Amino acid sequence: MDQKILSLAADKTIDRLQKFLQTLKEDDLTRLLQNQAVKRKATGALLRAIFKGSPCSEKDGALRRRKIYTCCIQLVESRDLRKDIASEILGLLMLEAHCFPGPLLAELANEFVDFIREGSLVNGKSLELLPIVLTALSTKKENLTYGEDQLSGKEFKKRLINTLCSTTWDQQFVVQLTVMFKDVPLTTEEVECVVGKVLQMFSKLNLQEIPPLVHQLLVVSAKGSRKSALKGVIAFFNELDKQHRNELSGDKLLDLVTVPSGELRHVEGTVILHIVFAIKLDCELGRELLKHLKAGRGDSSNNLCPFSVALLLSVTRIQRFEEQVFDLLKTSIVKSFKDLQLLQGSKFLQNLVPHRTCISAMILEVVKNSVNSWDHVTQGLVELGFILMDSYGPKKILDGKSIETNSGLSKMPNRHACKLGADILLETFKIHEVIRQEILEQVLNRVVTRASAPISHFLDLLSSVIMYAPLVLQDCSSKVIEAFDYLSLLPLQTVHGLLKALQPLLKVSMSMRDSLIVVLRKAMFASQLDARKSAVAGFLLLLKNFKILGSLSSSQCSQSIGLSQVHVDIHSRYNSVANETFCLEIMDSLRRCLGQQADVRVMLYEGFYDVLRRNSELANSIMQTLLSQLKQFYEPKPDLLPPLKLEACVLVQGNQISLQEPLDYLLCCIQHCLAWYKSSVMPLQQRDEEEEEEGFYQELDDMLESITNRMIKSELEDFELDKSADFSQSTGIGTKNNISASLVMGICEVLIEYNFSISNFSKNKFEDILSLFMCYKKLSDILNEKAGKGKGKMTNKTHDSIWSMKFVSDLLTALFRDNIQSHEESLSVLRSSSEFMRFAVIMALQKVQQLKETGRVRGPDNQNPDKIFQNLCDITRVLLWRYTSIPTSVEESGKKEKGKSISLLCLEGLQKIFTAVQQYYQPRTEQFLRALEVTDKEGEEDAEVSVTQRAAFQIRQFQRSLLNLLSSEEDFNSKEALLLVTLLSTLAKLLEPSSPQFVQMLSWTSKICKENSQEDASFCKSLMSLFFSLHALVKSPVTLLRDVSQDIHGQLGDIDQDVEVEKTNHFAMVTLKTAAPTVCLLVLSQAEKVLEEVDWLITRLKGQVSQETPSEEASSGVTLLNQPTEKAIIVQLGTLLTFFHELVQTALPSGSCVDTLLKDLCKMYTILTALVKYYLQVCRSSRGIPKNMEKLVKLSGSHLTPLCYSYISYVQNKSSDVKYTGEKKKEKTAVTTAMARVLRETKPIPNLIFAIEQYEKFLIQLSKKSKVNLMQHMKLSTSRDFKIKGNILDMVLKEDGEEGDEEVSATPALSMSSFIALPSRALHQSTGNRTKNQPRRKENN
Repeated sequence: MDQKILSLAADKTIDRLQKFLQTLKEDDLTRLLQNQAVKRKATGALLRAIFKGSPCSEKDGALRRRKIYTCCIQLVESRDLRKDIASEILGLLMLEAHCFPGPLLAELANEFVDFIREGSLVNGKSLELLPIVLTALSTKKENLTYGEDQLSGKEFKKRLINTLCSTTWDQQFVVQLTVMFKDVPLTTEEVECVVGKVLQMFSKLNLQEIPPLVHQLLVVSAKGSRKSALKGVIAFFNELDKQHRNELSGDKLLDLVTVPSGELRHVEGTVILHIVFAIKLDCELGRELLKHLKAGRGDSSNNLCPFSVALLLSVTRIQRFEEQVFDLLKTSIVKSFKDLQLLQGSKFLQNLVPHRTCISAMILEVVKNSVNSWDHVTQGLVELGFILMDSYGPKKILDGKSIETNSGLSKMPNRHACKLGADILLETFKIHEVIRQEILEQVLNRVVTRASAPISHFLDLLSSVIMYAPLVLQDCSSKVIEAFDYLSLLPLQTVHGLLKALQPLLKVSMSMRDSLIVVLRKAMFASQLDARKSAVAGFLLLLKNFKILGSLSSSQCSQSIGLSQVHVDIHSRYNSVANETFCLEIMDSLRRCLGQQADVRVMLYEGFYDVLRRNSELANSIMQTLLSQLKQFYEPKPDLLPPLKLEACVLVQGNQISLQEPLDYLLCCIQHCLAWYKSSVMPLQQRDEEEEEEGFYQELDDMLESITNRMIKSELEDFELDKSADFSQSTGIGTKNNISASLVMGICEVLIEYNFSISNFSKNKFEDILSLFMCYKKLSDILNEKAGKGKGKMTNKTHDSIWSMKFVSDLLTALFRDNIQSHEESLSVLRSSSEFMRFAVIMALQKVQQLKETGRVRGPDNQNPDKIFQNLCDITRVLLWRYTSIPTSVEESGKKEKGKSISLLCLEGLQKIFTAVQQYYQPRTEQFLRALEVTDKEGEEDAEVSVTQRAAFQIRQFQRSLLNLLSSEEDFNSKEALLLVTLLSTLAKLLEPSSPQFVQMLSWTSKICKENSQEDASFCKSLMSLFFSLHALVKSPVTLLRDVSQDIHGQLGDIDQDVEVEKTNHFAMVTLKTAAPTVCLLVLSQAEKVLEEVDWLITRLKGQVSQETPSEEASSGVTLLNQPTEKAIIVQLGTLLTFFHELVQTALPSGSCVDTLLKDLCKMYTILTALVKYYLQVCRSSRGIPKNMEKLVKLSGSHLTPLCYSYISYVQNKSSDVKYTGEKKKEKTAVTTAMARVLRETKPIPNLIFAIEQYEKFLIQLSKKSKVNLMQHMKLSTSRDFKIKGNILDMVLKEDGEEGDEEVSATPALSMSSFIALPSRALHQSTGNRTKNQPRRKENN
């Protein structure tokens, strides 16, 4: 039969073939076709012959074809055919599909849909035909029957696709079905439908099936639904990540985790690669991705997740999008930190906004996930890390110092961003070995090339990187050695930080160490002073870190490197024995520095003590060096006065006079080294072995004793520094005398410390100390006196003390806290001098100030944060006891000398110390507070006390002091009060806002503000600021603002002089003197913060509404969720509106108060406009406008807008009335000039009018859209033009003529301003509305 069909098909005509086919039954033909296909005979030829004999133009032929198509589809779906035969059959079916009439095509398409719906597909091969059928169907013009409807081809195709997407798809054919849609011409609506269906199927597939499906989905989405596809893919993996994290963090065993981490990350990585590849081919897809992620910046936690961040970082490999992506990530990161900062400072926002994802944790999770072969993400991570560090690191300020990063300021968004950048680089460095060299090179490049900019953050990163893997980084030694060549050109601080960071590398790399030595030796004799100082710093650092065998071991001496590093030290040539030769060579180099400038010598003297403490075997070498240096300036004859050759310390070269030898620092170094040697080394040595050395150290002791005795005997005339001496900086002799005086004062300080350290509470020694202090004081008084008379400031007026912090701590403890009976007699010598006691406290303040400004203090152990912290605790304990035991009022009543009292100095010291601790020692705050408490309880009970409880204990002490101060009948000490409030503000930050201690603090502060009336403006400002900052952590301060504004209005009166204002007394702190500008500016700044919070909330709401929602139900769901936030916003704005209602009626003095009020009113209207715009968006749903929004609009129309125009009139009329006040001429000119300047700079007035009109413009739009008349309480005018008032012009010209030419020339601008009227709209609204809705105001009878 098949041969006959083939032979008939070979004829030129098809008549015989048609007749033969008509004689066959349909089943015979299909059976024949099946047999031929299974037996792998000429199926294609047979099929072509059948199609030839079955033309679609005839009904029988078309029906026969239809049956053949059904048979072939079943054949292809069966597993009986070879792939090549199935492909041949499908190819023929595709070619002939367009010939079908519409109805039969519709039947065929419906048959396919039924196959899919019923799950009849076996291998899905037949799906290749469906796109051709659907395409052919869409070209048919005639009406086709679909159910009961008659549809065109395109509509029929659309209905079919909707049906197809609403049916259940077999899991194994999802990819093939998606591929099928790729070849079908689809409208945007149809693409959305298909993409939505495919995204629904994600959750039903195995993880490994997702990447190919995503690839096909992106191809389909290119037809018009890119955003939906990307959004769906990102949302799916974000949800998957969340589930995975919950499973891992839950109580379930790891065996029960649904998806292994490795598999999930590999799948995510593959999907990211597919998306990036698709973006390379279709740039529009990249633009849609950026658009989608930018849309969530109103609330970045919506769209940014670890998967989307990884995707963005991969997209940075495409040059076209690189800059845009990094900009997006930068702004999102900083915005996230700013939002976090805003939330932390406002309980109002915390109650409305749910817990937000930390962006740092999110990005660091990407770093962690990148270990799973995410090479395409790694490079982007490194670039992002450096971009964040470059953009948000510490900035250079005017005096060249940097704003250093520290824990006290860590809440600032920029510092968070910079730290995140460093964390990204460090974690990436740890995980990816390939990228390590690049990170190290880039860090070194920045350290070397940014000499003028602060680079402490890069040095910290470098240190962390090297500490993690010192051995691995030996491969990068060439880069490090190259960086050494630039050492002499870098600032000293940078050199010190760089060499400190590189210490672990220097210990394992011989070539690196040798290169550094060569560079430092060259720098030692460079022409630049900074280069020589860098060389000294480098050599001292090496001496501290390369320990000689036999040196004392201590916790401070430990070399800070990893365990693997210690192993290398033991087995390499750089062991302790080899270090000795190396260190002695360096000492030889350093001795040459003793012939260089004073600054270089100071560095050397300051560094020797640390070297000695860490490398005790160098003691002899160091002490011999110091002794020989001292002998050059020491007078050996015991009766010769003065004991030191000061002339030799000063270098005179022509007209230039400079310090040659910092003798005070030399003596300071000797004293500290000697004290350390006596306490640490000598007790451990055998007497018979060290007799010579004991004599050697005894010689130094004798010299210091001799210098002390002779310094006490010396008069200022012996130094040629008496009152008659010249101390002018403009003459050579004066400069020389200043240098000599500074040296003598420094020597006295050193000798005081030396004698105290060896005194063992001897009365004679303390008398010597007092004599030395009197010498110091006489010289200091002379210098201060001369400085007061001279025009220029003397350098010695703020003499930088070289006392060690340990000595300051011990001295204060002895003076104020030593109660031992045997010490009492000797200490009474020092205690008898109140000047000496004041001096000791002043020195403590100076040390704390150094710590606050630089993070370190001068003297030994200046680099040891633990010892500084311990000394700080001891000093604080003494100062606290002294202040609380002897109040300032008691001390000042019997005080004779000038200057601050000791108690006040103690309080000032406490304030600085508490600030410094929060700045540099925040993690150790609990330890610090525990150290201040005088308690015998130790152990578990003491450990259970929280930071809040400890801080509250200190707060109560200062609260008592402030109450005593406020209740005293004598003169109010504003300085002390200000310091107490500042201290309370610092301590209040340590309280937990939910604790009862915080509530007590808030209620106490509130009570003080309400019941105490003080005229001091700075005290009032600080106390009210504290009150507002505390209140904001509990609830919004808007009601407080309203109350304070009523007080201000009552105190200052009304803009209408005929109106009497009823005085309220919510806060006694608001008086006539403090109301303006102090309290007024404070409450306006608080109102700005509230407006900022409200603006942030409105922006967030807009972002949520603008996110496309699939249905009206979902949209209304979003708006219902937003209702509490909307209500809170309206309440805030309503209360703020009453606040401004009071202030715009207040007769504020001209200047900053008026300007700030106008600007804040402008902000208020801008935010009201933003809220109206939000409701314009929301009005799409059937919800409409809430009633409280209508009330807010009504309130703004009745209580604010008319008064704003009246206030503008008042401001301008006040300026024009200045001229006619009849005040004195000078006063009038000054006020006139000020007002003219205000008018020139007063952009707020037109800005405010514009903001009001914008608000009303959008209100009109909202009224139309919501069908609610919101404008019924607004009075609109029709004119905006300015006009000249003729009567006022005549009056001004007449009076100008009478006053004379001089005054006319002085105030032309003011004269013109008086007759140029406000916009007539303002005039229109300012009349008739002044006394409405003002219950607190009453007319004078």
